Amino acid sequence: MEIIQNVLLGFGVALQPINLLYCFIGCLAGTLIGVLPGIGPVTGVAILIPITFGMDPITATIMLAGIYYGAMYGGSTTSILINVPGESASVMTAVDGYQMAKQGRAGAALGMSAFGSFIGGSASVIGLMVIAPPVAKLALSFGPPEYFVLMLLGLATLTRLAGKNLFKGLGMGFLGMLIGTVGLDPVAGVQRFTFGRADLLDGIGFVSVAMGLFALGEILINIEGSPAERVFSTQIGSLMPTKSDWLACKWTIVRSTIIGFLIGSLPGAGATVSAFMAYAAEKKASKTPERFGQGAIEGVCAAETANNAATGGALVPLLTLGIPSSATVAILMGALMMYGLRPGPLLLTERPDFFWGVVTSMYIGNVMLLVLNLPLIGLWIKILKVPYPVLIPIILLFISLGAYTVGGSYVDLWIMFAFGILGYLMRKFDYPAAPLLLALVLGPIMEKNLKLSLKMSQGSIAIFFQRPITLILIALIVFSLVWPFLVSRFSKGKQDLELPVVDE
Repeated sequence: MEIIQNVLLGFGVALQPINLLYCFIGCLAGTLIGVLPGIGPVTGVAILIPITFGMDPITATIMLAGIYYGAMYGGSTTSILINVPGESASVMTAVDGYQMAKQGRAGAALGMSAFGSFIGGSASVIGLMVIAPPVAKLALSFGPPEYFVLMLLGLATLTRLAGKNLFKGLGMGFLGMLIGTVGLDPVAGVQRFTFGRADLLDGIGFVSVAMGLFALGEILINIEGSPAERVFSTQIGSLMPTKSDWLACKWTIVRSTIIGFLIGSLPGAGATVSAFMAYAAEKKASKTPERFGQGAIEGVCAAETANNAATGGALVPLLTLGIPSSATVAILMGALMMYGLRPGPLLLTERPDFFWGVVTSMYIGNVMLLVLNLPLIGLWIKILKVPYPVLIPIILLFISLGAYTVGGSYVDLWIMFAFGILGYLMRKFDYPAAPLLLALVLGPIMEKNLKLSLKMSQGSIAIFFQRPITLILIALIVFSLVWPFLVSRFSKGKQDLELPVVDE
């Protein structure tokens, strides 16, 4: 009965005209960001955060969430039509989707990706509603020691975000923690690394760092080699999948939704890993695995259903525990903190209107995306033909204005340009950006709770080993660190699908 009341509260908030408008804007902008190659949800959310300044936190978060899951929808269009994933979570969609387009079945591929995305995204919202309240209630018993170890668990995901070179990823994480120490000490209030500048008392601006690393860094990389424009010249045909397509995909949708939601809920996994795992599971379950890679509609359905189901799953650790599971969710967490909200168990009890309003808006957003995606396919194809050099100055103008308006200081603008150059160099030399951003978000929270814990225990670290919840979390940290090595050890000599770096 309580959950029904909460859902009604949420719809009462989400159906307010201003929230409906910004949900629509977020979904439309997210789809466009997903369609345009070389941008992606991380860059898109980072660019548009400044627009939300001065808005109500609920309205702003509804729009940013719409951008996040809208980009997952939009990425399928470029994957299917030009074999260029709009964002990393659509990599597996391109494997069979582009082959279907070459066979004259682009319409069926686009239609099934839209319906699979809708079902997966909607089901993940139900999962979020069911799982989040009990997890949040459990987390209410957390004190500073539990929060410190929880943040350590979040940082342990650096092993998943690190890419091929673990030391590079850990180095970026360490750099992110160092950057997070700039400003006032969270407990003592002492200035650190501010060099006497009042602009740096609140630390290095999160939005400036995110827009520099991802948006400006992406622009500089794309200037070197713009995404190829090769829209497949074929009749799209009917966007409605046939009866045989639905029969082939009925269990694919069920399996991929479950896989996407569960893997998306894990810190350090995300939509990209969900899509890869769902595709691999579907290929193993198929009686004709040789069709995969040759235009199997089940492959398109698995990837798109899973990556959209993962968006709801990714919000479980963010909203209940305050742990971001990917770079995009880390940016969302930074935005919530800028709005004066603290992601975690108290969010559900102190701001139920915020939590349930945002969650129920995702139902509405998924319906909007289904209605938008199918009729606007022709428009997206035309937008794909816009030369990338035309987009660059527009994006550059947006991020420059955004960085300046954060604090009204040129320092924020220079910080963005500095991190843009750093982001460019990191991409050139294969250093992952996600660990730096994750550590920048979690580092200050971890430091504060470490100091409070040591004050509670009068300097003894034994406090972290004397509480049941911290012991369970420490065991999870050990498992998350050891798991990749166990997988690599026991999978030697076996051919399997290689998982990507989580950077969406």
